[in-house]
Amino acid sequence: MTELRHGALAAFTLCDPAAKVAAVQELWAQRTLLQVDSRCELPAPPCPGRPALPLLVLPKDVPRRSPYTPEGHASLMHSIAHIEFNAINLALDAAWRFANLPADYYRDWLRVAYEESQHFSLLAAHLATLNHAYGDFPAHDGLWTMAENTRHDVAARMALVPRTLEARGLDATPIIQAKLRKVASPAALRAVDILDTILREEVGHVAIGNHWYHWLCARDGLDSRSFHTDVAQRHGGPSLKPPFNLTARKLAGFTQAELDALPALP
Repeated sequence: MTELRHGALAAFTLCDPAAKVAAVQELWAQRTLLQVDSRCELPAPPCPGRPALPLLVLPKDVPRRSPYTPEGHASLMHSIAHIEFNAINLALDAAWRFANLPADYYRDWLRVAYEESQHFSLLAAHLATLNHAYGDFPAHDGLWTMAENTRHDVAARMALVPRTLEARGLDATPIIQAKLRKVASPAALRAVDILDTILREEVGHVAIGNHWYHWLCARDGLDSRSFHTDVAQRHGGPSLKPPFNLTARKLAGFTQAELDALPALP
């Protein structure tokens, strides 16, 4: 019988996207049977398993393409697929890396990994209808850089990955959808539907991050507001810029005080 954290680490190390998705989905199918060994310190591989492509470049070197052209649409969908592939690894990493947490913590991150694998599969299938595949366009490694920066501190991980980077996706998705609706091609409207699914489930992922962040702060006697500010400065967390999807952020568990503290439009 596979133990949950060992299974998450095994899936994390797989390089082929299809194999990684299949491994995550098999873990999810077996979830009610999985034991959780929270005490074991697992050996960390040097990096997550990922394919040779896409070529990883600096964020400033990722080509910008208009979503109003077929190639630009494919590039946009590829960039979102890359985020979702990274999100699979991020959720798996959260599940195997950090020891001595409640069993529900590991089960929550397995759920996130499963849903991220579903998102990636939807986007990969959509790319195939555009005669493209994951790996066809350059991408950057910003999400994983933050995971690496927080590999020794689970509270910092919860603060800066789900509560910061993934929460930015809640803000960005409606803006992307508005552009796709203007295009109004069958491919663009299909992409809007895919993003509806992703947005709905990403609210839940950010909520899981919020829940465990506040649980960790309470356990460790940390002030949640000041700790978040401190680790953002220490690890290069991005500055937040409006507009914000306040409805989605509230559903994801941000308090009214946290929402009120977000910067306003100039």
